Amino acid sequence: MTRIPGAIVRLSLGHLGIDIYTTVIPAMIPVLVSEGGLSFLLAGLLLTAYNTTSSLAQPVFGWLADAKGRSIPLAAAMLIGGGAFGLFGLVDSFPALLVLAALAGVMHASFPPLALSTVSRAAPAGDRGRTISYFVVGGHLGFALGPLLAGFAIGRFGLAGLPLLAIPAILIAPLLRSSSLVMPGAAVVPASEGPNRPGAFALLSVASMIRAWALFAVLGFLPAYLVLRGVDLVSANLVTSGMLLAGVAGQLAGAALSDRYGRKEFILVGLAIAIPAYAGFLLTDGPLSLALLGLFGFSLWSTFAITVALSHELMPHAVGFASGMMLGVVVGAGGLGVAATGLVADHWSLPIALATVLPLLLLAAVLYAVLPYPWKGARRLLLRGRA
Repeated sequence: MTRIPGAIVRLSLGHLGIDIYTTVIPAMIPVLVSEGGLSFLLAGLLLTAYNTTSSLAQPVFGWLADAKGRSIPLAAAMLIGGGAFGLFGLVDSFPALLVLAALAGVMHASFPPLALSTVSRAAPAGDRGRTISYFVVGGHLGFALGPLLAGFAIGRFGLAGLPLLAIPAILIAPLLRSSSLVMPGAAVVPASEGPNRPGAFALLSVASMIRAWALFAVLGFLPAYLVLRGVDLVSANLVTSGMLLAGVAGQLAGAALSDRYGRKEFILVGLAIAIPAYAGFLLTDGPLSLALLGLFGFSLWSTFAITVALSHELMPHAVGFASGMMLGVVVGAGGLGVAATGLVADHWSLPIALATVLPLLLLAAVLYAVLPYPWKGARRLLLRGRA
């Protein structure tokens, strides 16, 4: 196994730190309403401001990273973003809170495109998928840690505990100041990677939006569905966390296998396992149902880092823009689709709404299958058969 450079490890930790803040606002909403005097509408607008600026600004920062080789310094983005959340407990003006939420969103948006471009270009030969998976998994671990950090700070100190949210940024920012983390510039692209392929990248983005819609629909409504099946709320959230942890393991395994056997092949293998596993979860009960849910999380999330690596290979001269699209706009647009799933639940039932995830995954699989990207493992088997 090729040794992962220390710079990539530090960038992965940076992604963990910056993504802690993506799930902090929902955890803050109860105390902002009870102690801060905000309505649920105004508290929700803070989340909208953060998510909108974070999603839409990422491709812009990606383009700047490609064109200039630089963006907001990573350490500065970490400190300003974390500091903005720390100030939430010290201001009582809603416009000021809105500015802080938007500022934190912009800082978050500036981080992944530049950092992920650096990771992709510094990946050891033949290990791009596995290397990118470390960076992506770092973010997902931060996503899971955010509510725990906010819950501790708020649970112990209430609104006065919010300045503690700046601690992860203060601890991680020094790791990102090294000159070895600066991207060498957009011109440093291997000639063998060929030209950008925007048409194929657009198709990849659409397929990934549909996959994100399916994933966020499950994440959003799984606890309520489990409660409907007789599981208590605490256990339902633990099951959801277990599915996410299975997904982290799946990402590491899937990305490494895609380096060896092919990106397109393993995306389809992951979906071919995820679809029947999810159907089995809906149709069964007890330990078997939970085991199938874990298999679903493992196999579906195994495709995530692979598609990020694939996007870089389709857009080798614009990896910053591709990173911003895949981690910002694509994920954000997929999340918007969850509202449609909720509408189905309102008009019919929650089980029916969750069953609509299956055709979404099938559609995503079809789009990935027709993606104009070379087959690696399948081509090798074909050539071996002719020999």
